Amino acid sequence: MTSCTLAPTDKKAYGKEVGEILVKNYGKKKFYTPEQVKKASSKSRYDIDWHCWAMCLYTSPMEFKAYHDSIGETCDYASMKAEMTAALTDGASESWFDIDLSWLEWPDIELPSIFDFLD
Repeated sequence: MTSCTLAPTDKKAYGKEVGEILVKNYGKKKFYTPEQVKKASSKSRYDIDWHCWAMCLYTSPMEFKAYHDSIGETCDYASMKAEMTAALTDGASESWFDIDLSWLEWPDIELPSIFDFLD
């Protein structure tokens, strides 16, 4: 499998901004729909072609795959999510990473203001 499009140059800022938009528009959810993530990504200051990178954080593995199957793209959910969580946690996710975890289920580790929008 290959990764979707080009990766965001600043994965941490992109992931955080899309998360802020999702929570503001849809409330705190374990997973969001691909359409919700695409809309949030398009409202961010980052290129819409990166929405797959936000989808790996905020959609379920099943919805991620179904979306990509429907558009004829093959993207590696696990490797993309590992890359994004490593960026968001400054590498701390390597010791606990589980692709089935929603972003709300991440362990209570010190995430320096990554998700301060939840407060």
